[in-house]
Amino acid sequence: MQHSIHSAHGPVVFRDRSADFAFLTRSTLSSDRTVQWEDGKVYPVIDVEISSGGHPFCTGNAPVLDTTGRVERFERRYGRREEAR
Repeated sequence: MQHSIHSAHGPVVFRDRSADFAFLTRSTLSSDRTVQWEDGKVYPVIDVEISSGGHPFCTGNAPVLDTTGRVERFERRYGRREEAR
């Protein structure tokens, strides 16, 4: 890896306060704010609005859409397709 062409990156904590979820990773982003991580070291912290810890799709709390009757409603509106021969 050529050192002169890559951005500087280091450990950063991304924190989703709404879900009380945080994870430590490497990133080119940095921050003036810091947080003490589970290993006792202090890392820069970046607050995010949504993460995998709070997103309904990732947590399994996504609302189930009511799909019953959609095919029938479509067929009433536009008619049935003829069977392919």
